[in-house]
Amino acid sequence: AIRTKSAEVERADSGISQMSARKWRNRASETLSSLQAWEAHRPCTDCGERDLPVETDMQNCNQRRADLCEKCRKRRTERKESVLEFVNTEASYGEDLRIIKEEFYLPMQAAGLLSQEQLLGVFSNFQELIDLNENFLEILQEEIDQAFDQGDDDLMTVCIGEIFLEFVNMLPAFQTYCLQQSSSVNMLNALEKEKELLRIFLNVSQNDNTALRRMNLRSFLMAPLQRVTKYPLLLSRIIKATTEYHPDHGSLREAKSRIESHLEHINMKTKQEGNTWTLRSFRQDSKKKREVINIEMRETALKTVGWLREETRFVMEGSLQLAQPPDGQWVKKGSKTLKFQNMQVLLLVNMKRVSESSLESAEPGPVKDAVLVLIRDKNNGKFHLLREPLRLSNCIVSTDPDCDDTFELIEIRREAFVFRDSDRARTHHWFRQIRRYSRELGSWKKRRNALPNIMISTPHTRP
Repeated sequence: AIRTKSAEVERADSGISQMSARKWRNRASETLSSLQAWEAHRPCTDCGERDLPVETDMQNCNQRRADLCEKCRKRRTERKESVLEFVNTEASYGEDLRIIKEEFYLPMQAAGLLSQEQLLGVFSNFQELIDLNENFLEILQEEIDQAFDQGDDDLMTVCIGEIFLEFVNMLPAFQTYCLQQSSSVNMLNALEKEKELLRIFLNVSQNDNTALRRMNLRSFLMAPLQRVTKYPLLLSRIIKATTEYHPDHGSLREAKSRIESHLEHINMKTKQEGNTWTLRSFRQDSKKKREVINIEMRETALKTVGWLREETRFVMEGSLQLAQPPDGQWVKKGSKTLKFQNMQVLLLVNMKRVSESSLESAEPGPVKDAVLVLIRDKNNGKFHLLREPLRLSNCIVSTDPDCDDTFELIEIRREAFVFRDSDRARTHHWFRQIRRYSRELGSWKKRRNALPNIMISTPHTRP
């Protein structure tokens, strides 16, 4: 009796009645049922849908694939096949390049069938393509092997787009080879008619050398052209099978855009040189034409500054109007008194080796140098530099409240330039980007509040 009374008192002191306890038990049971229902219909890890087969959720040994809906499971299979196709075809292309070297170039060189100058004319820069292919294929294969070692049977951790952008310098090498292809074939035809021993060697090789698969030299020399035109198709297949939430999705699209721009640029150059052949036809719209022009301007800018391609970021590029004010009198009279000329301007930043995705982010990176390259409008198919690049570490960038459609760039102890765009908002965007890197690279500017001289009068101060 005493134990019963103490139990009743303890239950009363706890503040939980029998009815409340029953409600809590019912709520816990409902929560458990909800969790079990969610577990039975948990969302797909790729798309978030909830159409997973319930009976296989707890039985499938591969838990990661059990968390996928049927559509995403099929998409992963297609992506894996597309990634392997990209790598395998790159390996086959590399084998064709090695055949060119080992079965044609080296024997012809050893036998003295062609001089070194003639060999260079026929085979162009094929050795550069071999080196790039070997390095590219090595990285691709390492990524595939690492994914399998880590249990990633679907190859979801393999980022083809990022790897392609790391080797974007192979596109100019393809361009050099493609532009020389027509003259290489013409030289080979002329030499084959002229040199009987060369003609015999090529015929015997095609018929008796099993490594050539009964293909002639001209067919193998077309391998780089066929490969570079196949990249957009292979990348498109991977993009189609890659969800937009995948970390490589943006890099894949950028890689496809870059290769298409280079192909269009090659077609444009071949037409300028009077050749009738083209690599491939692409859409001719204004945006694509601007991208093609940018490629040639970028090559000119890179050669001028002498930076490594993989360490260079093109922050902004486009047409700006430029004027050089005499003795600063334009501050009082306004920009209407200035004579502007159209100019192609490129803002280049030299950064430490980081991934391409981080270069495109808005966060400031480890900037080593930044320059502004000024190029005159195209004349007779060539670009001409206005002057040596403007190093932003030696420049002051400012605006004036009375001339908000322009901004001024002063090179310390040298020249002053006034820039503007036809669109005022874009002018401000140019100003903000240039000022950002100018301030980052000059620590002395912070001490002087970004003024070239501490004795500058207040009314003419640029904010």
